[in-house]
This record gives sequence, C-alpha cells and structure tokens, in this order.
Amino acid sequence: MLFHISYEIATDNRNEAQDRFTSTGALPPEGVTMLGRWHSVAGLYGFMVAETDNAEALFTWTQSWTDLLTFDVTPVIGDEAIARVLGS
Repeated sequence: MLFHISYEIATDNRNEAQDRFTSTGALPPEGVTMLGRWHSVAGLYGFMVAETDNAEALFTWTQSWTDLLTFDVTPVIGDEAIARVLGS
C-alpha cells in the first residue's frame, strides 16, 4: 500500500530536527520503502511517499520523530488502481 506522508516542523524544533536528519538520514525501518521525499524551500514542511503493508513499521518510523515533527499520513492509490475502481 502507498502512503503520502506530510510533515511539518515547528519553528522551535527546526535546529534539532535538522541536526537529527543530517546525522541519521531519517531512513525508514525494515518493512517500509521510501519512494521519494521532497522538502519545501522554506524548510519547515515537506512530504514523502512510502510503500508498506506493515502499518506497525510505518508507525514506528513516524513515531520516532513526533517529538519534533507533526505528520499527516494518507493512504493513496495510483492511476491504474483508480481506473479499476472507476471501471467497476
């Protein structure tokens, strides 16, 4: 399953979040594949697209950052899947 994951960094957490990102790479745990990550030029928000069938692994990834970031996680489907849904 694909997920669109938006994140936002509170201004007060900016420096700590940047330091953690540069030291860890903020990579997902085993069981989650990050397909891409994009960051706003302003630097305080962005989004990722990830694929997993393991909700616990996805939660583990975001939970490890909730002290500094807020997230909005939305399951999404691609064109082929929506075409099947609309065609049925």
